[in-house]
Amino acid sequence: MFGGNMMQKLQEMQQKVEETKARLDTILVDGEAAGGKIKVTVTGNRAVKAIDIHEELASFDKEELEDLLIIAFNKALESAEKVNESEMKAASAGLMPGM
Repeated sequence: MFGGNMMQKLQEMQQKVEETKARLDTILVDGEAAGGKIKVTVTGNRAVKAIDIHEELASFDKEELEDLLIIAFNKALESAEKVNESEMKAASAGLMPGM
Protein backbone atom coordinates (compact mmCIF):
# COMPACT_ATOMS: atom_id res chain seq x y z
CA MET A 1 0.00 0.00 0.00
CA PHE A 2 2.73 2.46 0.95
CA GLY A 3 5.96 2.46 -0.98
CA GLY A 4 9.30 2.96 0.70
CA ASN A 5 9.30 6.59 -0.40
CA MET A 6 5.91 7.21 1.22
CA MET A 7 7.00 5.57 4.49
CA GLN A 8 10.14 7.71 4.49
CA LYS A 9 8.03 10.85 3.96
CA LEU A 10 5.72 9.84 6.81
CA GLN A 11 8.69 9.30 9.12
CA GLU A 12 10.15 12.68 8.08
CA MET A 13 6.84 14.37 8.76
CA GLN A 14 6.53 12.69 12.16
CA GLN A 15 10.04 13.85 13.07
CA LYS A 16 9.28 17.42 11.95
CA VAL A 17 6.03 17.43 13.94
CA GLU A 18 7.90 16.32 17.08
CA GLU A 19 10.55 19.00 16.53
CA THR A 20 7.82 21.57 16.03
CA LYS A 21 6.06 20.53 19.24
CA ALA A 22 9.33 20.98 21.13
CA ARG A 23 9.83 24.40 19.54
CA LEU A 24 6.25 25.40 20.41
CA ASP A 25 7.09 24.81 24.07
CA THR A 26 9.60 27.67 23.79
CA ILE A 27 7.25 30.13 22.07
CA LEU A 28 5.36 32.31 24.54
CA VAL A 29 2.27 34.37 23.74
CA ASP A 30 0.26 36.68 25.97
CA GLY A 31 -3.36 37.52 26.45
CA GLU A 32 -4.27 40.69 28.29
CA ALA A 33 -7.32 42.28 29.86
CA ALA A 34 -8.05 45.50 31.75
CA GLY A 35 -5.54 47.46 29.70
CA GLY A 36 -2.74 44.99 30.40
CA LYS A 37 -3.34 44.85 34.14
CA ILE A 38 -4.10 41.16 33.81
CA LYS A 39 -1.76 39.12 31.63
CA VAL A 40 -1.79 35.40 30.91
CA THR A 41 1.22 33.81 29.21
CA VAL A 42 0.93 30.47 27.42
CA THR A 43 3.20 28.40 25.20
CA GLY A 44 2.54 27.64 21.55
CA ASN A 45 1.35 24.25 22.83
CA ARG A 46 -1.30 26.04 24.91
CA ALA A 47 0.22 25.36 28.33
CA VAL A 48 -0.16 28.17 30.88
CA LYS A 49 3.21 29.53 31.99
CA ALA A 50 2.29 32.66 33.96
CA ILE A 51 -0.56 34.76 35.26
CA ASP A 52 0.14 38.35 36.26
CA ILE A 53 -2.48 40.43 38.07
CA HIS A 54 -1.51 44.03 38.77
CA GLU A 55 -1.86 44.96 42.44
CA GLU A 56 -4.14 47.81 41.39
CA LEU A 57 -6.87 45.22 40.76
CA ALA A 58 -6.88 44.00 44.36
CA SER A 59 -9.98 46.09 45.00
CA PHE A 60 -11.97 44.31 42.26
CA ASP A 61 -14.51 41.76 43.41
CA LYS A 62 -14.19 38.06 42.66
CA GLU A 63 -16.61 38.10 39.70
CA GLU A 64 -14.86 41.03 38.02
CA LEU A 65 -11.46 39.34 38.34
CA GLU A 66 -12.84 36.04 37.04
CA ASP A 67 -14.33 37.80 34.00
CA LEU A 68 -11.06 39.57 33.26
CA LEU A 69 -9.09 36.34 33.65
CA ILE A 70 -11.41 34.58 31.22
CA ILE A 71 -10.87 37.36 28.68
CA ALA A 72 -7.08 37.20 29.10
CA PHE A 73 -7.00 33.39 28.92
CA ASN A 74 -9.13 33.31 25.78
CA LYS A 75 -6.94 35.91 24.07
CA ALA A 76 -3.77 34.01 25.00
CA LEU A 77 -5.21 30.68 23.85
CA GLU A 78 -6.38 32.21 20.58
CA SER A 79 -2.88 33.55 19.92
CA ALA A 80 -1.33 30.21 20.87
CA GLU A 81 -3.67 28.36 18.51
CA LYS A 82 -2.65 30.61 15.61
CA VAL A 83 1.04 30.07 16.36
CA ASN A 84 0.48 26.32 16.71
CA GLU A 85 -1.38 26.04 13.39
CA SER A 86 1.23 28.09 11.58
CA GLU A 87 4.15 26.08 12.97
CA MET A 88 2.51 22.72 12.27
CA LYS A 89 1.60 23.77 8.74
CA ALA A 90 5.20 24.83 8.13
CA ALA A 91 6.47 21.51 9.52
CA SER A 92 4.39 19.49 7.10
CA ALA A 93 4.88 21.72 4.04
CA GLY A 94 6.08 19.78 1.04
CA LEU A 95 5.97 16.41 2.77
CA MET A 96 2.33 15.53 2.19
CA PRO A 97 0.73 17.04 -0.91
CA GLY A 98 -2.73 18.38 -0.32
CA MET A 99 -2.29 18.99 3.44
